[in-house]
Amino acid sequence: MSNPNAHRKMTPKGQMSSSGMGPAIMHLPPHLKVMFEPNAPLDHLPRLVKRKMPPYTGLAGFLDVFETENPPPRDIQETPKERRERRRQEKMAANDAKIQEDRTKWDPNAKDPRKTQDAYKTLFVGRISYETTEQQLRHEFEQYGPVKSVRLVEDPEGKSRGYGFVEYEKEADMKAAYKYADGKKIDGRRVVVDVERGRTVTDWLPRKFGGGIGETRKGGADVNVKYSGREAIGHFQVGAARDEAASRGDRYGAREPPRDRSRSRGRAAGGDRRERRRSRSRSRDRRRDRDSDRSRDRDRGRDRSRDRDRRSRRDSRDYSRRY
Repeated sequence: MSNPNAHRKMTPKGQMSSSGMGPAIMHLPPHLKVMFEPNAPLDHLPRLVKRKMPPYTGLAGFLDVFETENPPPRDIQETPKERRERRRQEKMAANDAKIQEDRTKWDPNAKDPRKTQDAYKTLFVGRISYETTEQQLRHEFEQYGPVKSVRLVEDPEGKSRGYGFVEYEKEADMKAAYKYADGKKIDGRRVVVDVERGRTVTDWLPRKFGGGIGETRKGGADVNVKYSGREAIGHFQVGAARDEAASRGDRYGAREPPRDRSRSRGRAAGGDRRERRRSRSRSRDRRRDRDSDRSRDRDRGRDRSRDRDRRSRRDSRDYSRRY
């Protein structure tokens, strides 16, 4: 078989065909022709000769040069992370020492003209907005009874610390505010109310001395309480804390005011009525379910009877056709 490309001429190496596909390299301009010129051939280098290496020698002649004493201890430097941790521990220790010193000096029963007169008529109000004034606080809490005095705790610069004390003229009014003012919104923030514990609970310590019963600063953002109200305080009072307070002879046990008996009976009666209504509604639901089951059974029986009649008629027609 003959080669169809036998009549074609070979294009010299390094050149382009001039058969219409493009110009030959020799016809290119000089500045382009230089780009296609081959490089110079590589220089010939002689082969490397592998020389013989000297033999290994012993170290016995250098023994008198070695040191006979132990090396000095290594100077270990602190890493930035270790330095930060050390400083943090030092600050924590200094702060704990200061808290212990201030705790020994703290006396809640010491005479102070800024304190309220009767601790059992005093209500603690926390989580107050920093824009709230004593006049606004008095106006909000006067709806539960006559208020004798209001004190909003401030720092040395005169700025509010976010909590205060409201003293009522009657203890019953303080109990009413304790029950119904918890979670009340004042200036856009829901406050938490509680009885004063510093002068009524033995060995009570505020939060600045490592005490307190709230859980808004328990730890990180995943464990801190974010809801308003006194739920966390109620959890604290249940169980051993309440029994311990009652054994110490506190007036309200763990400082929770006693509930109104008439109100408790009314709530109990209301709860009984709600329970009876709930039981009646459940009995109605059960009757409806039974009625629906019966109607479903009747419908299913009718369907079976219709199917039975159809089969019997079909069988009779088939029999008549055969015979």
